[in-house]
Amino acid sequence: MTIILGIDPGSRVAGYGVIRKEGNKLTYLASGCIRVKEKELPQRLKQVFDGVTQLIAQYKPDEFAIEQVFMSRNADSALKLGQARGVAIVAACNANLPVSEYAARLIKQAVVGTGAATKDQVGHMVTQMLKLPAKPQEDAADALAIAICHAHAHQGLISKSGKRRSSSMRTLPSHLKNRCKEVL
Repeated sequence: MTIILGIDPGSRVAGYGVIRKEGNKLTYLASGCIRVKEKELPQRLKQVFDGVTQLIAQYKPDEFAIEQVFMSRNADSALKLGQARGVAIVAACNANLPVSEYAARLIKQAVVGTGAATKDQVGHMVTQMLKLPAKPQEDAADALAIAICHAHAHQGLISKSGKRRSSSMRTLPSHLKNRCKEVL
């Protein structure tokens, strides 16, 4: 059994998702958002750090997964996002957790089957895969998708290069295979 904490970083809202992996089975444990209230960036970063530290203490994950920074049109936003990622990673390192980073396209591919999936498709598939009663908030759904991507990467369903292994659809339950096809 492995508990995975996925983080969708942000300097104003950071999503988190916690799942348990037992063999091929993924179980939802928790998700939500760290909502930053401070106005100045240093205090916002501290709130992200404190929030991730608190999640680690509460859920005691074995592994930590986070989305890589993508290049934005706005360099200032990309820098702030990078700093938020950095403090989340430091929180994980302080707890001696192994840290894995995944590109957004790989995360979408692992959950939906295509790297060009929309946020709505990601949220839908996360809801289906984890058998949730309702779709989580967008940032929380993204964080759960990151955790699912990490679980699949460690099961050998996807490679770090982003290529889906040929057996990945065969390992999904039949009801999810059909849902994947409908969403695509």
